[in-house]
Amino acid sequence: MTSATASAPRAAASTAETSSSPARRPLLDWRIRFGVLSLIWGFSFLFIKVGNEAFAPLYVTLGRMLFGTAVLLVTLVVQRERLPRGARVWGHLAVAAFFLNALPFSLFAYAELTIPSTLAGICNAASPLWGMLLAVVVVSDDRPSRQRVAGLGLGFIGVLIVLGAWQGFSGQDPLGTVLALIASASYAVGWQYVRRTLSDTGHSHLSMSGGQLLLGTVQLALVAPVFATTPTSFPLLPVLSVLALGALGTGVAFLIQYGLVDEVGPTTAMMVTYFVPVIATTAGVAILGEHLTWNTPVGAAVVLVGAALTQRRSTAR
Repeated sequence: MTSATASAPRAAASTAETSSSPARRPLLDWRIRFGVLSLIWGFSFLFIKVGNEAFAPLYVTLGRMLFGTAVLLVTLVVQRERLPRGARVWGHLAVAAFFLNALPFSLFAYAELTIPSTLAGICNAASPLWGMLLAVVVVSDDRPSRQRVAGLGLGFIGVLIVLGAWQGFSGQDPLGTVLALIASASYAVGWQYVRRTLSDTGHSHLSMSGGQLLLGTVQLALVAPVFATTPTSFPLLPVLSVLALGALGTGVAFLIQYGLVDEVGPTTAMMVTYFVPVIATTAGVAILGEHLTWNTPVGAAVVLVGAALTQRRSTAR
């Protein structure tokens, strides 16, 4: 989720372009790990919905960050790696943690107070579209092709179809939907920032990710008590959902994602983005009993086609 892209899931994500640690032979084939990552990120939206039943959204996000950070810090200790050093790196990581973790995770949690987890998962898939729009309007390292611009337009048409724009958002809550779309846009902003400030630090993916999640956890630990009601009870199912959301959906997912990027490259690894909304929709309908109208899957398919087109680069120079 991390959207993106590698997000997203998109979202899912931190510094995928920093230097890699020495390659090791993986225990599982990359296709199996790809499928596991798709399932983890797809179910993350269901975990958020269940967590919201007992905890304020900011505390759902804080728990997510806390458990995710714990997984990465333990992995750092086991692999005898250290957190990054240098005030400059930590300053940039603080910004990355805000745009790639604290802000979008919180916005998705708030969005799911009023919209189905299926819709939140589909909005997450719009992250590549926001990234393309940002590249066209604000900063761009390469001139986008007509195909990629067409993909951008097609993707946003898909968003309008999902929302049922011709009939007043098709019964969906406009504010919740906007929050989810802003969350997916936050991933795009964060990735642009990371690429320009943290692409050559000399630290491993694991080290940078651990530092980023640690800073995001601190940010939420400072904000949550001020703006949300502190939990006084801890029902088992919501607690387990937040634990799974953090340990699996954030911690383990980060480790799998960067292993895939190292082994098969970012282009193949980021294709997980296109499976996440399918799994999120299936889980929401089958497990939570969420209602699905025809325009939701049709619009989602259009979004995914548009997102795929925005990721294709012309071979002509």
